[in-house]
Amino acid sequence: MTSGCLLSQAIHVATKLNIPGLLKDGPKNSTELAQATETHAPSLYRLLRALAGAGLFVEDEQGRFTLTPLGELLRRDVPGSMAAAGLLFGSTLQWPALGELLYSIQTGKPAFDHHFGMTLWEYYMSHPEEHDIFQYAMSSFSAAETHAILQAYDFSGLQSVVDIAGGHGQLLVAILQAYPEMRGTLLELPEVVRQAEGVFKAAGVAQRCEVVSGDMFASIPAGRDAYIAKTVIHDWQDEQALALLKQCYNAMPSHAKLLLISEVIAPANVPDPSKFMDLNMLVSFGGCERTAAEFEALLGAANLKLKQIIPTRSPLSIVECVKG
Repeated sequence: MTSGCLLSQAIHVATKLNIPGLLKDGPKNSTELAQATETHAPSLYRLLRALAGAGLFVEDEQGRFTLTPLGELLRRDVPGSMAAAGLLFGSTLQWPALGELLYSIQTGKPAFDHHFGMTLWEYYMSHPEEHDIFQYAMSSFSAAETHAILQAYDFSGLQSVVDIAGGHGQLLVAILQAYPEMRGTLLELPEVVRQAEGVFKAAGVAQRCEVVSGDMFASIPAGRDAYIAKTVIHDWQDEQALALLKQCYNAMPSHAKLLLISEVIAPANVPDPSKFMDLNMLVSFGGCERTAAEFEALLGAANLKLKQIIPTRSPLSIVECVKG
């Protein structure tokens, strides 16, 4: 457990070098892979040997490496790819903040801001390459999560839905494709909206989807049947989260539903990856994951009522809310 950081960083380097992609057509030795990646062959061999021991590759008697089914998930061109996670969690963007977790524990403030002298969002504005990695990771995670959400929740009977801070719109596209009578609205920041419009056109749902550029803390399109905020609420501490929920309340008709799609922390002593994701949110954004009780209290402060929590076949649950 104490040396887990070594495995995470080794996976990051192999993914960044696209070793899994280079092995998709068959086995190669470290010399061939070093030539393709412009790396030091003996050192690359040591990396591959370690990851073979972790079950990502298999080394044969000729010193050639082959992908295992687990290693296949680090290819960038396969369904359910984890390549984005490999790139993100070991990156020079994520790594320094995680290395200063102690600062966040001592102060309750994001270690990222302390290390870089700016918020993560400000950093992304001036570092487009890192922002692209983040968006790639979010889109990659969303593909598997979207399937799980559609399996778990019945959207029938809803005529209109707003996806709040829905990124490039993958979830909204999937919902509109599954429910042809529904109309959708994506609310996002201006720089994201431009890319999302192309996604809707390519998916053939642009005529049923309105794209709104705006700030979710200032105004949310009103009068729709459902409002979705997927992996949004955990970016914020309670004060900002409450401000967002109040905007949702103001926009919702009396019959509307609010779906907070988020990780929900398991009870005390239960092993749960959400408890570690919570630490990641602390150092990165100053945000947090929440327990069911914490969701209920936060919603109550916004005059909203927690109706039910629906688990999905992913780390996310659907926290269904109505007006109180």
